[in-house]
Amino acid sequence: MIGKSLLAMITLAGKNMKFLFQTPKIIRQLYKNSLWKIKTNQPELYLTFDDGPIAELTPWVLDTLSKYGAKATFFCVGENVKRHTEIVERMMKEGHSIGNHTFNHLNGWKTKNKMYLQNVHEFQKLIKTKLFRPPYGKIKMFQFNKLKKAYQIVFWDVLSHDYHSKMNPITCLNNSIKYTRNGSIIVFHDNIKAENNLKYVLPRYIEHFLQLNYKFLPLKDT
Repeated sequence: MIGKSLLAMITLAGKNMKFLFQTPKIIRQLYKNSLWKIKTNQPELYLTFDDGPIAELTPWVLDTLSKYGAKATFFCVGENVKRHTEIVERMMKEGHSIGNHTFNHLNGWKTKNKMYLQNVHEFQKLIKTKLFRPPYGKIKMFQFNKLKKAYQIVFWDVLSHDYHSKMNPITCLNNSIKYTRNGSIIVFHDNIKAENNLKYVLPRYIEHFLQLNYKFLPLKDT
């Protein structure tokens, strides 16, 4: 079981599941020394965005975060970073953190170990960061054990499913709110598949928790 992808195991964990918004404890235990949520009793939340930057959506995300005074962490794909250096510079200037999401958005489960590790390191030539999130949450144990020596591997506490074609915006918002708790790391996506859901959900999600006096903070790149 350990050799299977994280998302495959999440699928197996649901009985009649269509979408699982919060990762079961048994799955978290398989990837020890990785980060699922921040341990805190304070009203703090950690927004993360995967797969960008892209010109069509990431600037809108940054505008929305700026409007509400929220900070976030962007797990970027290296080839997108090369195409949109000006967006990355804006992320940094506005106080957001940047994480490694491989250079080519590789599925670790389907990629040879050497190639996968090289792809992760290729990203580092563009941006040096200690934060790493495997695309799709899919990573072999060999890859995980190698990378955890140099990186803080970040998974999530709440998965919004904003990218899913069968996810409607209201369900996405309601369940993302429902499963959020102090210290939650929440996954959204700044990619085209997520655009419709994200544009509905993100401002409403932020407004909801600001009304409850939550702060939105970036993950520390340490």
